[in-house]
Amino acid sequence: MTATEVHPVDQILPTPRLLALGLQHVLVMYAGAVAVPLIIGRALKLPPEDVAFLISADLFACGLATLVQCIGFPGVGIRLPVMMGVTFASVGPMLSMAAAPDIGLLGIYGSVIAAGIFGILAAPFISRLLPLFPPVVTGTIIMVIGISLMRVGINWAGGGLPTLTKVVDGVPGAFPNPGYGQLQGLGIALFVLLVILGLIKWGTGFIANVSVLLGIIAGAILASLLGVMHFEKVAAASWGAIVIPLHFGMPQFHLVPVVTMCIVMIVVMIESLGMFLALGEITGKTVDRDALTRGLRADGVGTLLGGLFNTFPYTSFSQNVGLVSVTGVRSRWVTVAGGGIMLLLGLLPKMAALVEAVPLVVLGGAGLVMFGMVAATGARILTAVDFRNNRFNLFVVAISVGFGMIPLAAPNFFRNLPHDLQPLLESGILLCALVAVILNAFFNGVGSKEEAEAGAAAAAATAQH
Repeated sequence: MTATEVHPVDQILPTPRLLALGLQHVLVMYAGAVAVPLIIGRALKLPPEDVAFLISADLFACGLATLVQCIGFPGVGIRLPVMMGVTFASVGPMLSMAAAPDIGLLGIYGSVIAAGIFGILAAPFISRLLPLFPPVVTGTIIMVIGISLMRVGINWAGGGLPTLTKVVDGVPGAFPNPGYGQLQGLGIALFVLLVILGLIKWGTGFIANVSVLLGIIAGAILASLLGVMHFEKVAAASWGAIVIPLHFGMPQFHLVPVVTMCIVMIVVMIESLGMFLALGEITGKTVDRDALTRGLRADGVGTLLGGLFNTFPYTSFSQNVGLVSVTGVRSRWVTVAGGGIMLLLGLLPKMAALVEAVPLVVLGGAGLVMFGMVAATGARILTAVDFRNNRFNLFVVAISVGFGMIPLAAPNFFRNLPHDLQPLLESGILLCALVAVILNAFFNGVGSKEEAEAGAAAAAATAQH
């Protein structure tokens, strides 16, 4: 690439293409984006209008955090095609805070704001971990990210979660989801999958790039004809809403919740480091220590904005990494457009309700394609690793993948360990990352910063071909 040539990540596409591709990213992440405010709002027993406000605030803050991450400001923002959303790693600790009468929602917001400030300050130190991530580690982590996401895609295709939590006589309990695995829903997911695969094979240019969006639209039309997609909430939603900072009052700061959320922030930042390295591989853009620092600092800024705008900690959404791999569109301005759409959805509840009306089974058909592509990217990176002359690399991959599968294969595996460790142990991605880093350092030693950046550059160059 010549000095005057623009990298595909920085190319600005025509506006109609940007909007269509940005909407595609929004549809992929929407279900995950609104899940956390729904869970926390219901746990706090907030009235419906407050839960609706939480969702609007979350969409608005998603847009803000995405713009900060993708456009970038001095010292802040990875400037890669990233969509930001509320991290699920924070759900367990926030549910515990919600159950404590002396903490509640304002205590949650205080801990989120503190965690955001902590993330901004800690970013340079977390980015120094780059030498611990040679290709054998990054390839393993990226593969486990994809495999972990497959559980999300499969459950989407099944119609949600196999069991639902309901409160009966004041006691929460798990009940089978009657709509899970229904033949009609599986048929819709398969239809979306076939449409996407057909467009990928026979579509060209822009049509192939928006294959996921067109597949979701086709699935939504089919779901409407079959009576699966409903529009009552769309009709009831208001046209406009104003997201006011500190809507529920001044945040409260309690030591234990603040420390807990800062630990969650470390977990989030290590996962984000893996996501950024994955995006660097997919887009062919070298991700060095300075870029990692800017990206991780943007996670902290996004979390700080989340606490101020009545929502929760933010991180890079791994769902959208798969979409970049499927479409081959590497421009960060596509996710800038997606961030703008999220801002708009936060201010227009009726439009947000329309997007929310898309059934999960429709998204499931798309999820199987996208999340599998993330795993395939990890596998491709591992093909460049020397397994023939260095048998230790086989053990690094084998054992790390095994640890990464524990939360997926046996969700109650760590249930007898201290509750405070749950944020660390419930993430298969984090477990895989920790084990891979430790085993690689044990068997192969730790390289220098220059070696790590050279390896990242070589892998990025390989990904371009």
